[in-house]
Amino acid sequence: MNPQVVLDLYGQGFYLIVLIVGAVMVPSLLVGLIVSVFQAATQINEQTLSFLPRLIVTILVIMHLEPWILTELTDFTTNLFINIPMIIG
Repeated sequence: MNPQVVLDLYGQGFYLIVLIVGAVMVPSLLVGLIVSVFQAATQINEQTLSFLPRLIVTILVIMHLEPWILTELTDFTTNLFINIPMIIG
């Protein structure tokens, strides 16, 4: 096994993690931005006001994207196990 194979596997895994986390976090960040703009416009300085909408959006996004996330993780793991002989030898 040469270092290039290890770096390629690491890159694929890292890309998958960034893709999944980004898909879950971007909607939450957008909702947080919208609530912050609303708070700034109305001068409401309540810290907990932005927490509940972000929590609800994050849970809904995870529920909606769960099949895709599981498919991506399963495909990556299956591909890794199938290619073990090529990686080792």
